[in-house]
Formats: sequence, structure tokens, C-alpha cells
Amino acid sequence: MQPQAWSSTLEDVPVCRRVAERQRSQDRLAGTDPAPPPLRLRAGGTGRRSSATPVAVRGQYVAASSGTDGTGPPIRLFAYSPSRSAQTALDLYAGVHAGSVLMSDGYDPYDNVAAANKLVHLACWAHCRRCFHEAVQALAKDKRGPDQVAVQFIDLIGRLYHVESVARKEELSASALKQRRQQQSVPILDEIERLLLVKLHTVMPKSLLGKALYYAHGQWAKLKRYVEEGNYPIDNNACENGIRPFVVGRRAWLFSDTVAGANASANLYSLLQTCIANGIDGYWYLRRLLTELPKAKTADDYEALLPWNLGPTAN
Repeated sequence: MQPQAWSSTLEDVPVCRRVAERQRSQDRLAGTDPAPPPLRLRAGGTGRRSSATPVAVRGQYVAASSGTDGTGPPIRLFAYSPSRSAQTALDLYAGVHAGSVLMSDGYDPYDNVAAANKLVHLACWAHCRRCFHEAVQALAKDKRGPDQVAVQFIDLIGRLYHVESVARKEELSASALKQRRQQQSVPILDEIERLLLVKLHTVMPKSLLGKALYYAHGQWAKLKRYVEEGNYPIDNNACENGIRPFVVGRRAWLFSDTVAGANASANLYSLLQTCIANGIDGYWYLRRLLTELPKAKTADDYEALLPWNLGPTAN
């Protein structure tokens, strides 16, 4: 299955196409939905005003790999679509092989992506914590004591992260981290689940605390899955950090006149953010790429122009 016409610009740029192909071969992927809209199309671009956004950002963690041995270049891949339909995310991940790991936030279309491609689907604990943090922030400062349900959840989630922090400092292997998680994180997860089931129906679903509880309950199977392996991430922070410059900078480019322009922006960000992830100076890479690109004729030529092959760190 090939991506649909909305991503044709990505597929028609040989270097970007090679990046996308490498991305689809990754064993560990992450996705997020950068809302509110970073791009709007003026009437001159499509004949009507639209607030459509890039529905999905495909990328992976700094430690993500293109093989089961945990090696491979980190990739950040942006794609623009004028639609927020679930089909957009399905098209974006078309070709990912079964058994790959997908970390995402609670954006519903990722459930379809995981099911359609038989992926191991993980949910983000940082996003879950953020929901409870918002509930705490809505309380008066003198009401944020340990007796508050949201505070209790934040404390428990903090204990999960403490396990991860200590493991990083000790530089545990994946197998050792899996054992550590089974010994220390699983009991904390059990405690969170018990508290979640007790409190779920005691608050208004539309309240901030209610939304946090129902979010955690709806994502629970995916939230607790990270402890099954030592190389599964606990959150989606790496992917979200990868799109932060795009999200922060969107105030400087509120409009794109055409869909082609929006796609071109996505392609440029894919290359530049992939450079950053690989420790390569983006300006240096673009200058070198534009110099060498006219000489490229074969698939091997374009492969040699990928950031991790062309960049100074490649040698």
C-alpha cells in the first residue's frame, strides 16, 4: 500500500522519498498530532479558506532503530495533509512492517494505524501526567495537598519515572531494565490501576480531573505495556521534542498559500530535524545537498545524500 496523493510531494522528492522508505523500515516509531493548526491555507491556494493541519508527524526516538539490534539513524518525518480524517494517518504509516512499536499520544487514528499494521501500541505517560497536572493547576494553591486525587496520581507517575531515571544513571541494558521494571514499576502500575478504578466514577466526566481519569482509563492497556520490554519507551517526549521548533515557530508563518507550499515546508522540516537528530548542522547539509543533488542519477546516489550519509559525522 502506497501513501495517497496528499503526500505525493514527499514521494516525488527523491531524497525525501528515501528518508520515508527508511522510516517505514523502523522497528520503533512515534507519532503525534501538532495541534492547534500550524498552517492555514489562504483562499488563493485552494479556492477556500481552510484550517486543516498536518495530522501526523512521523519520527522516532533518538534511540530508535531500523533493525531489531537497536541500530539505525534517527529520523524525523513531517507530512502535511489538508484533511484530519483517520485515513490520513493510515496512509502516512502504510508499509510499516508488522510487529514494529508505535508510541503515540491519545489521538484516536493511531489506534487504527496500530490495528491495520499489527503494531505494538504504546501510550505516553508524559501526556497522561499532563492531564492530571492541569487538574491540579485548576485548584487553589492551598488545596493542592496530598489528599487530592490528581496529586496522588502525579506522585505515583513520578515514581514510575524515578525507576527510569535511576536505570539511565546506571546505564542498564534492555534486559536489565525489563527486569527492573517488572520488580519496581509493575507494583506501582497496580497501585495506579486500583486508584483509577476507585475514583473513575466519583467525579464529573467533563471536569479536568474527570477528563484525566477517563483518559488514563481509556489508554490503560497501552500505558502499562511499556514494562513488557526494556527497550520500550515510557513516553513520547522524543517525538514531541522533535516537532517543538515547528510548533513554536508556527506563529511566524501562519499561512501557506498552497498545499504544495505546505508540503514543501513539511519536506524541509523533515530533512532539517533529521539532521538535528543525527548531530548534523542543517545549514551545512542543505548547502552540500543542493550542490550534490544535480549529480545524483541512481538510487545509490540518492542514498548517499541522506543526512546520516552526507553529513560530517558519516566519516
